[in-house]
Amino acid sequence: MNILVVDDEDVIRSGIERTIKRSFPEHRILLATNPAEAIQQLNSEAIDLVLTDVRMPGMTGLQLMEISRRSHAHVKWVVISAYSEFAYAKEAVHLGAKEYLLKPIGKDILISMISKLGDEIARENELSKDVYLLKGNLRFLREAVFARWASGLDLGGIDLKPFIENHPYFQLLMIKMESDLDVRVEHFIVENVLTELIESMGRGFVASIDGKSLLGLVTLSEESSMHQLVEQLRSHLKRYVKAPFQVLHTDRISDFAKVPAEVQSMRKASASTVYDHYASGGGQSIEVAFQYIKTHFHTELSLEKVAAIVYLNPVYFSQLFKQKTGSGFKEYITHLRLERAMELLRTSDLKITDISERVGYPDMRHFSQIFRKKNGNTPSEYRRCMSEIHSVEHL
Repeated sequence: MNILVVDDEDVIRSGIERTIKRSFPEHRILLATNPAEAIQQLNSEAIDLVLTDVRMPGMTGLQLMEISRRSHAHVKWVVISAYSEFAYAKEAVHLGAKEYLLKPIGKDILISMISKLGDEIARENELSKDVYLLKGNLRFLREAVFARWASGLDLGGIDLKPFIENHPYFQLLMIKMESDLDVRVEHFIVENVLTELIESMGRGFVASIDGKSLLGLVTLSEESSMHQLVEQLRSHLKRYVKAPFQVLHTDRISDFAKVPAEVQSMRKASASTVYDHYASGGGQSIEVAFQYIKTHFHTELSLEKVAAIVYLNPVYFSQLFKQKTGSGFKEYITHLRLERAMELLRTSDLKITDISERVGYPDMRHFSQIFRKKNGNTPSEYRRCMSEIHSVEHL
């Protein structure tokens, strides 16, 4: 039996590992210091039993259990917590936990529990291992075929009738994440959350298009709506996913042959769709970016440079910036520079060459062209006009 122990405290992890190894040397013990590591272990190893702490940085043990139970339905769960956290017991039982242990964990209690669950898992493995593997392989085959078809690639003669028969009409959802970091954990979370929502509101499945994009096919029940599904999906993902994401969907489709074109259309729409905010605080980063721009607008500024300063992906930063300001990054910088230039033309005797440099345009000719395009006159004409107005006001 493969047992995964998930706890951010070294003493707890190593204590559980020692106790189990001494009494059950035949069992294999794997360790994870946080839920992200646990998800990677669940995806790469044949885990039978998980012992998880409740309170851990980033995600609770119950959240880990909730997002993993769909993909790893055969896994048994045991939840561990301090006495002060006993209120979690009810939720743990609701999620299907086999046991709920309080810290400090008694050795006899732990050994007894491992013995009991080990026998239960052994019996179930004998009965269902082959069936589980067959169902899993068929699911992966179906999703791989669908992902290939949706991407417009040749299927090599594979029959699509099973898809068409089970879904005479359906809708598609695309979830796309935007991050320069490894999003394998987020990918796993999205797949599980969306699969569970689809099964609760109709029927369908989820396929991976690439490392950052997933595609769901759903035939909704009569009382369910796509708007309802999308809102629930966004709510769950904002809670669990630590990367910017966007959700796109189609109208009802009844012709399976249209899937590749619909997917291509969603990909194009993705370029102009704003990414949802996420836990790291994109809004606060934009405020920092504003302060930096106001202080450095006279220097050479690029979207990529400012995005890097606030640790955001350039694509996400660009869309979030436009959402906040109503204008693009370049347009905003130009407006800021010209506002400052007009102020200097009105209130100072600086040469236009000096003003041009002070607002971030070392080439005065280029500055004059931009100024005229935005204001309808040249910097010299603007200064003269402002001077005449000022003279009239003082008569």
